[in-house]
Amino acid sequence: MLALAAVTFLALLFITAPYGRHARAGWGPTLPNRVGWVVMESPSVLFFALVFALGPHHAELVPCVLFLLWESHYVQRAFVYPFSLPREGKPMPAFVVACGFSFNILNGIVNAGWIGTVGRYDASWLYDPRFLAGLALFVAGYAMNRQADAALRRLRAGGDAGKTAEARYKIPRGGLYEWVSCPNYLGEILEWTGWALATWSLAGLAFAIYTVANLGPRAISHHAWYRKTFPDYPPGRKALLPFLL
Repeated sequence: MLALAAVTFLALLFITAPYGRHARAGWGPTLPNRVGWVVMESPSVLFFALVFALGPHHAELVPCVLFLLWESHYVQRAFVYPFSLPREGKPMPAFVVACGFSFNILNGIVNAGWIGTVGRYDASWLYDPRFLAGLALFVAGYAMNRQADAALRRLRAGGDAGKTAEARYKIPRGGLYEWVSCPNYLGEILEWTGWALATWSLAGLAFAIYTVANLGPRAISHHAWYRKTFPDYPPGRKALLPFLL
């Protein structure tokens, strides 16, 4: 996973993943956007649950708490979020879906294997400063991610069929959007950094690093797209990190 993070980061510095606002021809067959998201994200719910359930620690307190943290994100991401997207949204290349599907199988196996089989946690871990700091980061990132997605959903409420880019998209305003172009990505990075702390594992660290490698370049691409599309885009707004990047 660490090697894959390096490859992903280097690739995305030169190639913008072709879905959402960056969708474009030439990437082969496509799937409806809702179907693509469900197929791509569902292994993170299903494979994670299966591998965890087969582990010898699946009935212990701390692994169950960690299991609930993981699933709280991915049930929403796989089975709720896709149905908030407009039906007429841009289709997703099957290649992108296949890549995401494959990664989420790997990631689910690695992280569920850690908390269900490899890791050792007694109940006192719930009071450990590393777990508490990780939990705080996870919850803050989750809330940030959901609020940012809700703001984008409100902007899309009128639908986008047949409209120009300027009409389909608007400049997000309010909250963390006053500081960065992609608070949803920042929230997800905080979540998985929190997961790495809460699990105190190489598996969690690998996922956190991969999240940065994947979403960092995409945030920069989003930011550049906003600046190109909207001449009045706020000049002081950064891509991902307030005041820095």
